[in-house]
Amino acid sequence: MLGIFFAGIAPGLALLSYFYLKDKYEPEPVSMVFFTFFFGALLIIPIAFIEYVLKVENIVQYDSIYAIFSSGLIEEFFKWSILFFIAFKSAEFDEPFDGIVYGTSISLGFATAENILYLMNNGMEFALTRAFLPVSSHALFGVIMGYYISKAKFTKESKWPLFLLSILLPTFLHGIFNFLLLNQGSLFAMSPYMMFLWWFGLRKVQLAEISSYNHFQKNYTIKPRPNLKSGIKILLPISR
Repeated sequence: MLGIFFAGIAPGLALLSYFYLKDKYEPEPVSMVFFTFFFGALLIIPIAFIEYVLKVENIVQYDSIYAIFSSGLIEEFFKWSILFFIAFKSAEFDEPFDGIVYGTSISLGFATAENILYLMNNGMEFALTRAFLPVSSHALFGVIMGYYISKAKFTKESKWPLFLLSILLPTFLHGIFNFLLLNQGSLFAMSPYMMFLWWFGLRKVQLAEISSYNHFQKNYTIKPRPNLKSGIKILLPISR
């Protein structure tokens, strides 16, 4: 049981660490990151209940296109709600890259809880496949969601198109992932699709890093710190 727990939690924590360390200029408090990770994990309860009711009551056919995309919508909606009502409204959410940190922490919290339950029911032999497919895909959906909700927070123009994009785009990508995963005839397309998700997600990470750099330049001078390895920077307040 302990082995299953560690196998279930390790991929999520590894990916969370990777994206957290990408926050170069003002890293988020670790307590806040794990707080959102924990809330993401708790989402497994309402999401599992709703999906169970939809299936048992035959509201949607489990193998239909509607079910595949509705499952993605339910999961992404709940993750978006935590991102918006807890992280987005927090005073800690004060730079463009923060959306990616909190988006991935919530998504990986849910993915980790889901992964542990799956391995408990199906066995350790699925641990590697789960790490490369569902867990990493949830992380990338969180990156995309967080990127657009950050754009909404810091834009001076209309926020609602970006809010809609922050939930609809991850939902659409999630639906495609579910379709490829559940449709045996489309498994050959899963590898290129995951490569696309990683390319798209890392591109959003890069753009968020640039946005954070520009954001801090308005109030700070970013200079290399002496005696540190090349590329490590600190923020110095601008004299006024």
